[in-house]
Amino acid sequence: MRVLVLLLGLVPLSLGSMCLPLDCADIHSHDSTKPSGVYSIFPGGPVSPLQVYCDMETDGGGWTVFQKRMDGSVNFYRPWDHYKKGFGDLTSEYWLGLDNIVLLTMRKRNELRVDMEDWTGGKAYAHYASISVDPEQLGYTLHLGAFTTGDAGDALKNHNGMKFTTFDKDQDTWDKNCASSFMGGFWYLNCHDANPNGLYIPDSASPHGPVYVSWDTWKGNTYSLKTITMKMRSLSQCSN
Repeated sequence: MRVLVLLLGLVPLSLGSMCLPLDCADIHSHDSTKPSGVYSIFPGGPVSPLQVYCDMETDGGGWTVFQKRMDGSVNFYRPWDHYKKGFGDLTSEYWLGLDNIVLLTMRKRNELRVDMEDWTGGKAYAHYASISVDPEQLGYTLHLGAFTTGDAGDALKNHNGMKFTTFDKDQDTWDKNCASSFMGGFWYLNCHDANPNGLYIPDSASPHGPVYVSWDTWKGNTYSLKTITMKMRSLSQCSN
């Protein structure tokens, strides 16, 4: 069944004169008045709808959110299988799933935006020219294009080209396990300048070091961010 879904994902998605959206950019392109919220997209084919949260407001809208932290309501210290399939609540905190991220980046070329907020109302972002993720057999390796703009700075520089690591599957370059030591799951090197899936602690109240949800080039890796959202947007739309 998984092979069939992947094959369906490689053909044009159309039913009659209607083009099924592959991502939030397609939805926004068809109707730019739609608000941010949960929508169904079809990157795996017409028989495999995928629900995602679409950001229809930031920087022109059309962003497919694949990671969101905002209140600590969801535990992100999870095993490989959870990060592979996805978890959480689309209306609050969630991780879309590595297989779904791979599927989205296979279908089109995507740009990446990361938005974050501190505990005093300060906001910052980082933008990358492209993002793609290899399939599981290649370790879900992360590939990023150039850092193009953003006052948060380039905290993903040393994560680019890395395989994904969880506490039960170590693919980083450290002699220990980054995910286990820093309470998350991510594309760790040895270990992190960004830890968006780390421990959610309000207002950096923990004495346990750089285990927080953090972005080093903005607030340092011992500052616990209030919110962080990772989102992608395709650079081409479905023709309606």
